[in-house]
Amino acid sequence: MHKLKIIIISVLCLFSISSHARIQSSTSNFNEVLKIKASQFKKETNFNKAQYFFINKKWDSTLVYSMKQLSSSRNKELTDYCHYLRGYSFKNLKLFKEAKAEMNLISESFAFYPLVNKVLGQVSLELKEFEKAIYYFSKVEKFLITNKSLDYRISSIYENLGVCYLHLNQFNKSEEYLFKSKEINEKENDPLSLTLLYQNIANLYYLQYKDEKAILYFKKAYIFSKKIKDFDKKESTAFNMSMVEENRGNYKKALTYRKEAEQWKDSLNNQNKIWAVADFEKKFAVAQKQKQIKVLEIENKLKNTQRNGLFFAAVGLLLILTAGVYLYAQKVKNGKTILRQKNKLDELNATKDQLFSIVSHDLRSSVNALKTSNTKLSSTLETKNYDELNQLIIQNSTIANGAYTLLDNLLHWAMLQTKQLYFQKESIHLYSVVQQIEHNYKPLLLDKAITFENSVSKNSFIFVDLDSLKIVLRNLLDNAIKFSNENSKISFLTQETNPDFCELIIQDNGIGMSESTIQELLADNALLAKKNNSEIIGTGLGLQLCKQMIKKNGGTLAIESELNIGTKMILTFPKTKNNG
Repeated sequence: MHKLKIIIISVLCLFSISSHARIQSSTSNFNEVLKIKASQFKKETNFNKAQYFFINKKWDSTLVYSMKQLSSSRNKELTDYCHYLRGYSFKNLKLFKEAKAEMNLISESFAFYPLVNKVLGQVSLELKEFEKAIYYFSKVEKFLITNKSLDYRISSIYENLGVCYLHLNQFNKSEEYLFKSKEINEKENDPLSLTLLYQNIANLYYLQYKDEKAILYFKKAYIFSKKIKDFDKKESTAFNMSMVEENRGNYKKALTYRKEAEQWKDSLNNQNKIWAVADFEKKFAVAQKQKQIKVLEIENKLKNTQRNGLFFAAVGLLLILTAGVYLYAQKVKNGKTILRQKNKLDELNATKDQLFSIVSHDLRSSVNALKTSNTKLSSTLETKNYDELNQLIIQNSTIANGAYTLLDNLLHWAMLQTKQLYFQKESIHLYSVVQQIEHNYKPLLLDKAITFENSVSKNSFIFVDLDSLKIVLRNLLDNAIKFSNENSKISFLTQETNPDFCELIIQDNGIGMSESTIQELLADNALLAKKNNSEIIGTGLGLQLCKQMIKKNGGTLAIESELNIGTKMILTFPKTKNNG
């Protein structure tokens, strides 16, 4: 139990240091004054450029032009401003020693000298020079107590002082300052600030083995994390709760919190890696196209070889046979064979052209949509519209997931057509498979607030290939989510109509489809060629893949649907023979 406690404490200590690198000062006020100074010194072009890049958070460019200003001018006021711009930029670039050196060059007559002490305190905290950090933060505290009209957040100073004393194991002083910050922050009711503060208070009590108090604040931090959009903080609070519950021996709750932490970790990774994923999928699509071209080229060569072989065989037979009737019959036979091979080859070429046309169109649409969304994302980053930024990130993820689904279906379709897909039938517990598919699609269901109902009989066992069954269910559930409205419902259920077969129904109350669309979807063709509404029908490749895999598993597919009411996808699969 003691060992587990040490693990939790070490995690929280790291969190405490990083969390207080936040900028909680009168930055906006400083920026306004900086603009005024730039207008007063219009001829100082280097200073004007430095302040412009500083306000726009271009730290490298700020460093370049502030250095040029220092080299070309001896104006004492501008010199202080340039040193501050450089120190602040170095801090944001994680070059803390350089930041400290620049801040120490600023004279105490600088109008924003309290900000200098605050930055020096933050830098010392990052360098783990806790006593120096206390010195600088204390100076800011004394200044703010006598200058309450200034727009500086004294609550952040109290919290930083509390963290410093915590690292020095001066728990009484730490508690004093953390609770001063708590009193102010709870009045302001800022969820992010309260989440971080409650984490530090919990850490304080855990270091003193005051478990009950610590757990209370862990819970408070976890509750407030629900109101923020920072995935990293959400993951941290959920992880800490899992460790607390594990330490208390409540492993079921610990597992629930651990799963939530993993979900937030995956969301954070997806957010950070979305561009890499899009680039990977683009390369993957090109590779798949090249692979399909090579396969079709080989098939064409084989067909040409077969046709040439038949032609030379026919010539040989013509030289041997002398009977006119037999010669005429042989010519007719050879002609029909060649025509059949030609028709088959034309059909393959048509299918290839159709496939490339549809897939390239959909991929181009996805890439164009991603490109447009990325342009909006760049603009949104400049305006700091975080609500719109969140929507664009979700939109980018949806586009990337759609392209990935298309490529995944294309790969399985190609393997099925070339007989490279291996089928191994076995007894499958249908309820468990549906439950697993639901878990995989939980984020998409939550995004549209769709209720998922698994009413599959727990006694249903079917004799099919597991991998192909998952492909079928994933495609059909993906379509059901795509064509369902928000706050709707999707149900998986079974019914007994035949003792030898299990009937699985996938039902939604989405936009539905007409009878003509149903007949077109169920038609026995290679692809859905006609696209009356590309946004609704799509390529049709996923459903065609489902039809072929259902057939390979000895099953059937039927569709019942009405416009604006919903759709039922009815699948039948053979039962396991010993299934009761």
